[in-house]
Amino acid sequence: MSAYAEYAPDLAMQAIGKLGEAFDPARITHIVVASCTGFVAPGIDQILARRLGLSATIERVLIGFMGCYAGVTALRTARHIVRSEPDAAVLVVSVELSTLHLSLADAPEPLLAMLQFGDGAAAGIVSADPHGLALGEGVSLALEDSADLIRWDIGDRGFEMHLSGEVPGRLRETLAAPAVRMQLFDGDPPELLAFHAGGRSVLDAVEHALDVPPEALADSRSVLARFGNMSSATILFVLAEMMARGAKGQGIAIAFGPGLAAEAIRFGA
Repeated sequence: MSAYAEYAPDLAMQAIGKLGEAFDPARITHIVVASCTGFVAPGIDQILARRLGLSATIERVLIGFMGCYAGVTALRTARHIVRSEPDAAVLVVSVELSTLHLSLADAPEPLLAMLQFGDGAAAGIVSADPHGLALGEGVSLALEDSADLIRWDIGDRGFEMHLSGEVPGRLRETLAAPAVRMQLFDGDPPELLAFHAGGRSVLDAVEHALDVPPEALADSRSVLARFGNMSSATILFVLAEMMARGAKGQGIAIAFGPGLAAEAIRFGA
């Protein structure tokens, strides 16, 4: 945890720095931080607020240990804040140091699971201003009889990840179900699909379950190839990829994580 306390704030500050003129410290009213790969008190939220010179009265939310879908939860939380306080400007930050938890193992499955993870941080501003993505309603979905498929245990050697090889098959089965498709997409998938890049097999399962062309998940695959699975930061990277290429239309961002569960948020570009 000492390495997390030292490096996580630095990485988060780099991500915030890339916001450029979009970030105005005087305007920020709330900060929502998602981080699942470490603990420190005072929290990352307080550390960042002090480093950024934000007001001492800023409202803070720290979303921890939710895993890969925490980035969606952070966006959804920020949206709720702005809906209740239209003048709010919410700084959303996700920072993960997944590689801190690489550990030796005798079996290949845990090693393969950990080797797809990387470190990363992302930041954005959520407000009522008519710029960027328009965030819509959120959707939550917990799969039955799947609690042990993705699991984080805190052990003597750090956070021990358990990622079952059954995950892609369960996701494919779930996303192919008409009831689930109706809940997530109101029928057919929208033109913009921002899926958490949890691994190549996961994205393959999504592609086949939804019967979409390979290019539909190009943004997710690009993020996976260049950065790996950065836990909660990954979905924000995928959305940033869409914004950078000027994607237009209606979309949904979906991330999978411990439970096995999915968190999603609809958006328009």
